Amino acid sequence: MLLNTRSTAISLSVLTFFALSIVCWWYGLSPFTCCKKALIGALCAYVAGQIGAKIINAILINAMITSKEEEVEKDKI
Repeated sequence: MLLNTRSTAISLSVLTFFALSIVCWWYGLSPFTCCKKALIGALCAYVAGQIGAKIINAILINAMITSKEEEVEKDKI
């Protein structure tokens, strides 16, 4: 089953946003600075999540194609 790239990336970016917000708040940074850092981190996580999900989907599709090819070859013999 293939991954939905958009929902995976959004979930990852939301988790990253809140994690970075909490870390920045813990270190006593101003709320504006926390927000900027968390937003930049969330954008980076979104891009990384999109790329990662696409790579995983490509691997899964390749495995499905290989499996079907082997199945067809087995049926020919």
